[in-house]
Parts: sequence; structure tokens; C-alpha cells
Amino acid sequence: MFVFVRAVTYASLFIGLVLIYLPASLMSWSGIARPAAMGVQQVAGLVVGSAGAAVALWCIFTFALVGKGTPAPFDPPRRLVVRGPYRFVRNPMYIGAGLALAGAALFYESWPLLGYTGIFLLATHLFVVICEEPALQRTFGQEYEAYCRRVRRWRPSTQTGHGPAA
Repeated sequence: MFVFVRAVTYASLFIGLVLIYLPASLMSWSGIARPAAMGVQQVAGLVVGSAGAAVALWCIFTFALVGKGTPAPFDPPRRLVVRGPYRFVRNPMYIGAGLALAGAALFYESWPLLGYTGIFLLATHLFVVICEEPALQRTFGQEYEAYCRRVRRWRPSTQTGHGPAA
């Protein structure tokens, strides 16, 4: 139960800062306001953003329940998480967060918010390659190597975690 509380707390802080506060500040700075009417673009933004949020939440719960840890780098899962959304792609939480940001950019019809989404995805990629993957390699060794051979980093595999990743 305590790991679940930690996971929700850390995820809330990350979501609050990176997915709500910083984008809201960017929108305020650039003069972007809520659209006056709900059009096709706003509905599409809500669908994309909601799908991204659902994926990110699925990941948080999977980290807590399966990995016995949190998404925070200073309190990571104790076990390698290869179930749930991690069967399909190695970094679904970041993909979910990126989709949530892209959905907001669609909803608000905001180029600056779309640019922020691109910067978020680039920073995430660099963090994954430079910090996260080497740490997982040191922590989980051959188990992580085998997982990397089966599951792609960013693009879902049609093989759902079984067989080699192309």
C-alpha cells in the first residue's frame, strides 16, 4: 500500500509540473486562451489527451503493483516491469505523457504547446538513452538485455513482447 501512495504522490508532482504547470505557463505567456466553442479539433484533442493520460496512469499502477516501485528515478521499481503496457513498448509512460501534451496542443490549437511537446519528447529520449537505459542495464543485467531484444524503445511491436524486436 505504501508503494502505491509513493507512486501516486511522485506521479502527481511530475504531472502537475511537467504536464500542467509548465504548459499552462507557456500558454499564459503566449496569450493562448480556451477555445470559445468545441469543434472537431477540440474533440480530437480531448480523445488524444485522454488516451495519453490513461496510458500514463496504467504505467504508474503497473510500476506500483508489478515493480513494487514508482516512476521516480530516485525510487524506481524493485523488479523489472515487462507486463501491462510494457509488453508492447519499453517507454509507454513517456508516450502517454507526450500524447497528453499533444492532445492539449490540439485542443488549444497551440503551436507553442506543440513545440513544448516536441521538446518534452526530445528531452525524454535523451534521458532514456543517457540515464535510464544504462541504469536499468546495471540493475537488471541480462534480464533487461533480453527485454530490449523483444520490445522496442518507442514504437510498439506487433509481437507484444515475444520474439525479437526489429
